[in-house]
Amino acid sequence: MLLNFTKMHGLGNDFVVIDLISQRAYLRDEQIRRLAHRQFGIGFDQLLLVEPPRQPDMDFRYRIFNADGGEVENCGNGARCFARFVVDQRLTHKREFKVETLGGPLTLRVDDDGRVRVDMGAPRFAPETLPFVADEDLPLHRLEIDNETVEFGVASMGNPHAVIRVADVESAPVAELSPKLQAHPSFPRAVNVGFLQIDSPHSARLRVFERGSGETLACGTGACAAVACGIRCGVLESPVEIELRGGRLTLEWAGGDAPMIMTGPAVRVFEGRIALN
Repeated sequence: MLLNFTKMHGLGNDFVVIDLISQRAYLRDEQIRRLAHRQFGIGFDQLLLVEPPRQPDMDFRYRIFNADGGEVENCGNGARCFARFVVDQRLTHKREFKVETLGGPLTLRVDDDGRVRVDMGAPRFAPETLPFVADEDLPLHRLEIDNETVEFGVASMGNPHAVIRVADVESAPVAELSPKLQAHPSFPRAVNVGFLQIDSPHSARLRVFERGSGETLACGTGACAAVACGIRCGVLESPVEIELRGGRLTLEWAGGDAPMIMTGPAVRVFEGRIALN
């Protein structure tokens, strides 16, 4: 069968978005992996599916699959692309709407300038919310990896994140350390790993190694988690401009149970049709 799709990106974090409201399909893990291949498929960091809501107070169901075919709970850059997609495709006439995700509900708003504002919900730090095996909830945790102590904060934005503060993101051991931390038994469902450089109380830089995708040019939930951990540790103050390899996001968080608000761009690259085998 032929399947219509749209290629989009948020700060270089790239997605294929498929409307499963006006067309029908069921994608198996191996099909997603073939579509994700950058030489033999379309190529993407994540696949985003637009589906009808299952809950009466939601406008859409938003599903996210990594390049390895695994479904994940949330994706902030994807949420912005999802919002632009449903508005541009006229699947809704609203400028603000609610979507259900595996990680919980999100509120999305498309502004007049095309930037998208996402209510990401409140960050959660309790280890069991990630899940993360720890004796207590602390701003910073420590694990021994290859006979070295790694210090990091943890936060859930509907998906799990570990945030390591570094002096320089360019020289950080992203490719070497991230897979080892992800595979640590303290993270039974693995974890996304962020490397955070503080430039000032209101600005920072970040690199993120994502589950199932490796390092990406940007990670919206990773940026939210990094800012939440930074504010919790007293090294950042809201609002924060955070620079990722693909561009910049604005994050606002008042603390406590207040939602993390993320604002940034979403770009349509091209549309196409592919045979789904």
